[in-house]
Amino acid sequence: MAPQPLTPEEIESALAELPGWEWDRERNLLKRSYSFARHLQAAAMVIHVARIQDESDHHADLLLGYNTLGVSVNTHSVGGKVTERDVRLARRIEEIAPAHGAR
Repeated sequence: MAPQPLTPEEIESALAELPGWEWDRERNLLKRSYSFARHLQAAAMVIHVARIQDESDHHADLLLGYNTLGVSVNTHSVGGKVTERDVRLARRIEEIAPAHGAR
């Protein structure tokens, strides 16, 4: 079954369980910025997120800075809207973030 866009209420409910994540209503995506003590920690998290994305066949946009990582995600196949796939990916990223020293 093809993913379905979430309602605003469903998105807000999902965000209640994803501290630090926001819904950018204008661009219709979920986003989060992480900071790290060192660049290598940020780069290592990019690699870990890339592996998760390949496993789930769902990809976020990642922006690597010196000691930051920006993540933004929506589902292109439904016209760039937020779906449960995006929420699942955000949850998986949240699960691995502490191991990389993300804050």
